[in-house]
Amino acid sequence: MPDLHITFLGTGTSQGVPMIGCYCPVCSSSDARDNRTRSSVFVRTPEAAFVVDTGPDFRQQCLREGLSSLDAVVYTHPHTDHIMGFDDLRRFCDMHPDGKLPIYASPQTMEDLERVFRFAFDGNCRFPGYIHPVPHRVTGPFRIGDTELTPLPVPHGSILVNGYLFKRDGRKLFAYLSDCKVVPPAVRELIDGVEALALDALRHRPHPTHMSLGEALETAAAVHAQRTYLTHLCHDLGHVETQKIVPSGVFVAYDGLRIDL
Repeated sequence: MPDLHITFLGTGTSQGVPMIGCYCPVCSSSDARDNRTRSSVFVRTPEAAFVVDTGPDFRQQCLREGLSSLDAVVYTHPHTDHIMGFDDLRRFCDMHPDGKLPIYASPQTMEDLERVFRFAFDGNCRFPGYIHPVPHRVTGPFRIGDTELTPLPVPHGSILVNGYLFKRDGRKLFAYLSDCKVVPPAVRELIDGVEALALDALRHRPHPTHMSLGEALETAAAVHAQRTYLTHLCHDLGHVETQKIVPSGVFVAYDGLRIDL
């Protein structure tokens, strides 16, 4: 088994692609790779299985990919397109031997999760079949099995979002930065030379809270990523057209894409 098996559950922006009421070429595309649910990844290692973020499409993503067990959930930030599938975790709790599920998030994100989903955290929801999260507030590197996750704080509008660097045996295997406007120098240093990088690349035009395609390509080159996967894409970027114009070693991610490291 590979050290790290990554499945892109979703690669779309907050409104998904196709967008409601839009009939542009990408929203009308017959290419399944242009059909993008909200951004999330599933990670499997020899010891554990977990997801990063649970957006509004989480249930459909699990059914599509045949996910049947989770050992943990990791959150990047509390925007609705990254947390609103939270209640669908109840099924994974129901199937877990002790009915509990560890949740990892920054203190601010955990506070927001506890506010939005108070019923899950207030101690009154402890019946079989209900969600039983066990909160872990992320303030530094932590481990899930033998995989070390290092939080990577990056600006996303008015908040800091936690991207994550995944390391095993000292190797920088994977960095996940789905929502960011820039990657600060300290984070660039941490991920320099990473084997695979998933990076926010919303559209061609600049955006106030997300990277443009050009900004993402500049960042990938600057951190010497061996492979880069563009994610959190809006309907401005068609899969085939975009793949034709990006450099060698850069790939347009799509829902269901699987990579082994």
